[in-house]
Amino acid sequence: MGSWLLVLGAALWGAAAGALLPRAAYRFAVPADEPWRERCPSGHPIRGWLGGARCADCPAPAASGSAAPALVTAVTCAGLAAATGARPELAVWLLLAPVGVLLAVVDLRVQRLPDPLTLPLAATALALLGLAALLPDHAGHWLTALYGTLALGGGYCALHRVNPSGMGFGDVKLAFGMGTALGWYGWPTVLLGAFLGFLLGALYGGALVLARRAGRGTAIPFGPFLLAGALAGLLVGARAA
Repeated sequence: MGSWLLVLGAALWGAAAGALLPRAAYRFAVPADEPWRERCPSGHPIRGWLGGARCADCPAPAASGSAAPALVTAVTCAGLAAATGARPELAVWLLLAPVGVLLAVVDLRVQRLPDPLTLPLAATALALLGLAALLPDHAGHWLTALYGTLALGGGYCALHRVNPSGMGFGDVKLAFGMGTALGWYGWPTVLLGAFLGFLLGALYGGALVLARRAGRGTAIPFGPFLLAGALAGLLVGARAA
């Protein structure tokens, strides 16, 4: 009974946090050569990353968003709760999950991963996991999380240096944070999450080529696949821990 209540609570948290994401996505979903949006389509100021309260007369669905981010975040948080159980690191995953969904939404829209979200992610994850490591019943290792940060981020940085057009630097910065989360559960989890991210990205790109919607050199937003692979690896790692 307690586990179901935990999953339900996580799902409700995810739904509530996800409901705030569409306006934040509207703020950040701009081309790389443009600044973040500071006003909604009706001209009202957007306050903070989350955009403040919804404008009463703002007509654009892009500003108020749809239910999709809330649903995705709720399902993600529920899955993390089911896999992790009532261990201290679950609080960290539930705090990071909405940020991951927001990054995926923005990258899908404009192929951009905002620095204000990616740059603090690894440091925040390391700090929070450091606190979790001080609590009883945790199932991970902080030092391996640190090594995972350096390994996955360094690997993506090398790929970017070899082929900058194929691997954006935003993906490199995101990889540091994903390496932190995956590293908490050990090297097999890091390898699994990294492999699944590349596999999902390759399958998506191949499907676009077969459907003649893209060529072999067409750039695709890789952030969502990096995040999805990390999530899958995290679920497996948490379940096995």
